[in-house]
Amino acid sequence: MCSPAKIQLTKYIVTTERCGDLHVHVQGDLNQQGKKAVFLTVHDLGCNHSSFHDFVNHPCMCEIKDRSIFIHIDAPGHEDNAPDLPDSFQFPILQTFGEDLGTVLDFLHVKYVIGLGEGAGANVLARFGIANPSRVLGLILINCTGSAASVIENFKNKFVNWKGSGSMSQSAEEYLIFHKFGHQIVNDANSDKDKVMVEFQERIRSTLNNKNLKLYVTAFLNRKDLPLKQCKTDILLITGVLSSYANVVEKLHRELEKTKATLLKIERAGDVLLQAPEKVAHSILLFCKGQGLLTSLTLPGVERQRTFSGSSGDGEGRPRRLSRGMSMEEYDKPNIRRLSITINSDNLPNKHN
Repeated sequence: MCSPAKIQLTKYIVTTERCGDLHVHVQGDLNQQGKKAVFLTVHDLGCNHSSFHDFVNHPCMCEIKDRSIFIHIDAPGHEDNAPDLPDSFQFPILQTFGEDLGTVLDFLHVKYVIGLGEGAGANVLARFGIANPSRVLGLILINCTGSAASVIENFKNKFVNWKGSGSMSQSAEEYLIFHKFGHQIVNDANSDKDKVMVEFQERIRSTLNNKNLKLYVTAFLNRKDLPLKQCKTDILLITGVLSSYANVVEKLHRELEKTKATLLKIERAGDVLLQAPEKVAHSILLFCKGQGLLTSLTLPGVERQRTFSGSSGDGEGRPRRLSRGMSMEEYDKPNIRRLSITINSDNLPNKHN
């Protein structure tokens, strides 16, 4: 049975070369990383680690959470109630932010991770994966943009002006809401949209430092093209049909090798973590199984016995089955030698050997 209790967050402050002090929140026991899947998360604009922390604590993630460790990264100056970043501090570009994440893993003594990012954070994690292929077992990217900011985005940026560090202009707030929720803001059929957006507004007005938030937005709008074709790991792209970046994600998927990249489009959703957490959790589990992780967990509607078939190897090429002599933790232990592509890819060569 899945434990309903929330796992306590352990907070670290990691000093990096170019990103300054990064606030890191670990959900789970790092001493168990040899037996569990380890996820590295980076949040989108207008939020911080709490967005992924809340998602992981959703009931649909319960079993995955119990068999995993989540390392949540706050962008510089994005921890709750953060002070203004010093005027002398140069906020990192997305490429630099991604590259410096290796320092966090070194500090925590973590070897391998599954990258899980949203929006600007997905772009950051993709850059980390490209720069550190030996440390990333796979990338799950929600609303990831592959190209530099479009003319329309830059035009919108002209109207995104913060009024000091303590308040935010209406146009800036509207930009963040559209970035986060996309076309659902004009969908009158969504009865929960007002409540969701009010909660989002309250968060960016209260716990987040608006001056620091503007710096992250600026870094995102000034991003360079993302050379995701160079990524050597498997990729799951997730977007909502109502997302403002749905077409961008589809375009990115078309440019990638179909043997490495999978696209999931979720109907009637703009913010998929809030509106369709069950579908996101299901896709995460399916993706991880393709990497030889979380193999003891069953997919909804699939017989447990089928999950324990010989689809997973023991590292020496022999089938691995769950027996009385193997615990759930042993079965879930990441099998680094078996990192196949995604679904139905047992006959593909093992690219990590």
